[in-house]
Amino acid sequence: MAPRANWKGFLRLSLVTCPVALYPATSESEKISFNQLNRQTGHRVKYLKVDADTGDEVPNEDIVKGYELEKGQYIEVSKEELEEIALESTRTIEIDEFVDRSDIDPRYLIRPYYIRPDGKVGHDAFAVIRETIREMEKVAIGRVVLTNREHIIALEPMDKGLVSTLLRYPYEVRSEKEYFDEIQDVKVTKDMLDLARHIVNQKAGRFEPEKFEDHYETALIDLINQKRAGKVIRPKERPTGENVVDLMEALRQSVGREAAPAKEKATKKPKKASAGQKEMLMPIAGKKPAKEATAKKPTAGARRKSA
Repeated sequence: MAPRANWKGFLRLSLVTCPVALYPATSESEKISFNQLNRQTGHRVKYLKVDADTGDEVPNEDIVKGYELEKGQYIEVSKEELEEIALESTRTIEIDEFVDRSDIDPRYLIRPYYIRPDGKVGHDAFAVIRETIREMEKVAIGRVVLTNREHIIALEPMDKGLVSTLLRYPYEVRSEKEYFDEIQDVKVTKDMLDLARHIVNQKAGRFEPEKFEDHYETALIDLINQKRAGKVIRPKERPTGENVVDLMEALRQSVGREAAPAKEKATKKPKKASAGQKEMLMPIAGKKPAKEATAKKPTAGARRKSA
């Protein structure tokens, strides 16, 4: 079952409109997360909203939004006043234009969402909009309000639905000049490029997300399992960076280094974690793993879940 929709409204192309729902296309719920604890008691640390001057806790109903004009001077804005300036994009994604995918600077991309028809009506209008975008080989650009902010949104066909990506505004993207201006102009010789190209060709492949492993997440799981097993955690030796004295020699050695493990990399299978990284954690003492328990004593609920 799909997660709860982040937004529901209408998708409109000129006079063609259909009800749609927008869902997050990514999730980080399977990542290991930590709570903050009081070292002395082992209890969780709780955050309270307090008055900055009095230190008293402030209940949610007494908290309002405010814009700081000067230090300590605010203009209060109520929820009702914010609703008064609600835009059309609060309830409707209006497609404004169509652009080439290559025109969208990757710095403007924020996060992806899935869009599908909402309910049993409007599937025909949704299909017309989706197939028009697909046929034109363009990206549709519109606007949508999420978390009380209007965002630019790019829509592309994916299978029977649409995948959309929130985009940043120009004022949210920093100029590269303040970072790149001090990079030195260096002459790269043809021999260096030839060797570098050879390394690239040895590493060439297809982008297959399923073969990538989150090594840090795996290390976290290993750390937690070791601590639960009562093992002593010893720090590992950290690799030291080496200064490259002869760039040409480093490139030549790299060519030889990449040639040997190329076959091993091609046959190496990634660890499967499709069901979630957290399944790799040790079972709680005194309890059987979920899979084993289900296999020995299936229940009606378990059968329904696997159906």
